[in-house]
Amino acid sequence: MPLYEGLGSGGEKTAVVIDLGEAFTKCGFAGETGPRCIIPSEIKKPDVAKPVKVVQYNINTEELYSYLKEFIHMLYFRHLLVNPRDRRVVIIESVLCPSHFRDTLTRVLFKHFEVPSVLFAPSHLMSLLTLGINSAMVLDCGYAESLVLPIYEGIPILSCWGSLPLGGKAIHKELEYQLLEQCTVDTGLAKGQSLPSVMGSVPEDIVEDIKVRTCFVSDLQRGLKIQAAKFNIDGSAERPSPPPDVDYPLDGEKILHVVGPIRDSVVEILFEQDNEETSVATLILDSLIQCPIDTRKQLAENLVVIGGTAMLPGFLHRLMAEIRYLVEKPKYKEALATKTFRIHTPPAKPNCVAWLGGAIFGALQDILGSRSVSKEYYSQTGRIPDWCCLNNPPLEMMFDVGKAPPPLMKRAFSTEK
Repeated sequence: MPLYEGLGSGGEKTAVVIDLGEAFTKCGFAGETGPRCIIPSEIKKPDVAKPVKVVQYNINTEELYSYLKEFIHMLYFRHLLVNPRDRRVVIIESVLCPSHFRDTLTRVLFKHFEVPSVLFAPSHLMSLLTLGINSAMVLDCGYAESLVLPIYEGIPILSCWGSLPLGGKAIHKELEYQLLEQCTVDTGLAKGQSLPSVMGSVPEDIVEDIKVRTCFVSDLQRGLKIQAAKFNIDGSAERPSPPPDVDYPLDGEKILHVVGPIRDSVVEILFEQDNEETSVATLILDSLIQCPIDTRKQLAENLVVIGGTAMLPGFLHRLMAEIRYLVEKPKYKEALATKTFRIHTPPAKPNCVAWLGGAIFGALQDILGSRSVSKEYYSQTGRIPDWCCLNNPPLEMMFDVGKAPPPLMKRAFSTEK
């Protein structure tokens, strides 16, 4: 440990901050400007060909326990290279994270790795710490879903959240479908072979790499024309001229020809309004309408967009154009008085904003000490408080009268023995 690491923190080692995402996990140390590593949230099993996803909500608890145990062991001993017993842990979580996943993760950390304390921090709230603001409408465009949550004066307005299954996973599915349907492959033996004849399905890591390297979000007018041509019933709508085709090397022998129309059309699924007239842009406006009327102006002027899907070129520009276009429609024009929308630019890439907020929060030793759940508290109660739920009974109500409750966590600067 460097000499300076213990200075100014009462001799306590810096906390470990883990953002366990469905596609990628970001982990590092509190007080640092970026994560030490960003790795896929998956483990390799010797008897399984494909890597196993760690963040799964529909498997039994024991199976999940073994996956998490193996994955967190890899984080500590291959990437962070620290002793888990020495450092507190800050876990960045989504407000939609199921209780059984939190409980299993807590059991792994306390029972197997014996960490001194754990704090679950909502990702939307943490992202505001990077900007130093109290109120914002936070949109998280991640792998599995897009989730919007308004936060007013530091309190998440949980009744006004909105979510759609539109994210990286949906784009990958659409992109793979279009690649298999439209693209050709050149091999050493022949040119112009159909992709399904060369490979039955495209591995997700290749699909993601094609998305990152070649796909982009069109501007509003072009996007509306692409959507009109896609759902062209009478045959009158014309598609705007497509971007150039791209040659993508699959390996040393195969070259995939990615046709131009795919590059700008796959991302349109985020902005196409479905049968219920919902898209990523309507998520924000619908959530805003549900908020108390005196908070709407401040929330609309403080939009924060986080998550890996928001890193696609042109995404933020298109999102703002969609919001300004939709807010003039009768559905929103009457309900929303405000016409001013502004997006903040956090001091990190969108996929690391929540992690950076957790690193800032984890560096506040005094606050971290009073908010964390200690190993003693967990061993006596067997549960963790749900910080997202405002209806939880106070801790003192959960114990017998006259019996001292176990400490949540002694403060870092406390004089208690």
